[in-house]
Amino acid sequence: MNTALPPPPLPCRAAALFLDFDGTLVELASRPEAVAVDRLILDVLRRLADCSEGAVAIITGRDIETIDRFIAPLRLPVAGAHGHVRRTAGGNTIETSVDQDTLSGIADSLARFAAGTPGLLVERKSRSIALHYRLAPECAAAGRAAVERAIADTPQFTLLQGKFVYEVRSTIADKGHAIAAFMAEAPFAGRLPVFAGDDVTDEEGFALVNRTGGLSIKVGAGSSTAAYRLRDPSDLRNWLDAMARQASEDGCR
Repeated sequence: MNTALPPPPLPCRAAALFLDFDGTLVELASRPEAVAVDRLILDVLRRLADCSEGAVAIITGRDIETIDRFIAPLRLPVAGAHGHVRRTAGGNTIETSVDQDTLSGIADSLARFAAGTPGLLVERKSRSIALHYRLAPECAAAGRAAVERAIADTPQFTLLQGKFVYEVRSTIADKGHAIAAFMAEAPFAGRLPVFAGDDVTDEEGFALVNRTGGLSIKVGAGSSTAAYRLRDPSDLRNWLDAMARQASEDGCR
């Protein structure tokens, strides 16, 4: 599906909002730690969380602690590590088990591959590994081959290609699973699921939302199963801000 239609207006009180972070709420950066969080989007998220009784969650490949630092003082429900770790609206943390020894071996292999090449970055997360090549795009093919070699004998891990990144993650969880779990709990249950994301890693989330009659929103260019599309994070911020403003006009404070 390659729709160019923007998402329709949606009442805040009816929605369960699930939002990817990098490339969706914030612009991508050359290095993961270099992203800049617009304080305006944090204000929009706060107002949406208030009017929806907390039905706003971040669904990301990053670890929860990293998201907390970026969006402080705001604290939201988060599914981190592509759904392997989830903090509920009530503050409980639910984790899936990942073979850390095997993951460390994969990380060491990729670190050796990247050591002699400026611009390659291996990011070790709690339950996944990312090989970033945004600063060394000429290494795309070699990087993919290195990742494939590193996971060749580890069927419990898979390779997923994103925007200038190869992600190694477990096969037992994804963003769709995380959204489904949130939708079974308060305050998300009974609402219309809405998921916005920008990359291949978000497609499982789009598929889940599509199956359940919700709104799937692709942010940026590229083929996607999402039903709607916005140009970039600033367009998403404007759409979310319009939702928050309408809620305020309707009496939500």
